[in-house]
Amino acid sequence: MKMFQTICRQLRSSKGFSLEPTARVDFSTSSYFCGRKKKVNPYEEVDQGKYSDLVQSVLSSKGLAQTPESLFEEDNLLYGPVSKCKPPKQDKAAKVPGNWCPLYNPERSMKPNATSSTIPLRIPLQRNTIPSVTKVLQQTMTSEQIFYLERWKQRMIQELGEDGFAEYSSNIFLQGKRFHKALESILSPQGELKERDENLESGYIESVQHILKDVSGVRALESAVQHETLKYVGLLDCVAEYQGKLCVIDWKTSEKPKPHIRNTFDNPLQVVAYVGAINNDANYSFQVQCGLIVVAYKDGSPAHPHFMGTELCSQYWAKWLLRLEEYTKKEKNQDIQKTD
Repeated sequence: MKMFQTICRQLRSSKGFSLEPTARVDFSTSSYFCGRKKKVNPYEEVDQGKYSDLVQSVLSSKGLAQTPESLFEEDNLLYGPVSKCKPPKQDKAAKVPGNWCPLYNPERSMKPNATSSTIPLRIPLQRNTIPSVTKVLQQTMTSEQIFYLERWKQRMIQELGEDGFAEYSSNIFLQGKRFHKALESILSPQGELKERDENLESGYIESVQHILKDVSGVRALESAVQHETLKYVGLLDCVAEYQGKLCVIDWKTSEKPKPHIRNTFDNPLQVVAYVGAINNDANYSFQVQCGLIVVAYKDGSPAHPHFMGTELCSQYWAKWLLRLEEYTKKEKNQDIQKTD
């Protein structure tokens, strides 16, 4: 024991040696450490000279504003290049109707001859097994058209409810019917003047005033047509001269502006189907070359006229023939399924 005490005294007296207790190092999940020794900052042990360039680069770019280009570069570095979807393949050649029928009747004159009678034709529509233009277009809607129509319907039902949507649809139908009745009265030569003045109060009628100034020589009003070769029927709104050209005129109402003909969806096909039918119907002695879609607005804002010349009518005629062929095929397939 004396020997051990002697060795300890000698060690204390030697330079650079201390028997003071050192901080005990433990592995612990607790933030509590024994001893009062000042904590050592681990970053002080880092060789700052070695990483000075990196620190300077980070600090210098801290205040720089990021641009779309720099963001795209970072995304490309972190996540890889953007995978772009390939555009849908388009048909190399447009479809051609298999059963072609000309739009214009070569046996009739292309000149708009004046009729002997000033009374417009009003041929009633006969209900029969021949499909109507409206039915053909409804039965041959594309999947995209059906999707957007159904989505709009569901949104309206969510907003108005089932009963509210039914009432809304009924009101839209009645407004369109009254609008057509008012136009028929205005364009009819035997219409009473008092009734015409009352119709002018309608917002829809006010909307089409600038169109009516260019309409003259009315040949038919709310009159039925039938294509004797292609076997379809329809009820057109009006046949008259618009800015000197004989047209099938289709009056439409809308709650939203439709400044372009593409906004009218299948209406051009409906008009051109009437043009082709009237040119191949024995009840009509004249030939129509053009079409006109007029979109009127309830608030009285100026209606949008969409004129369809001979070239545009020919383009839509080919599309109509394709829709008619599609309808015929569907009907045949349904008949075959019924017989099986």
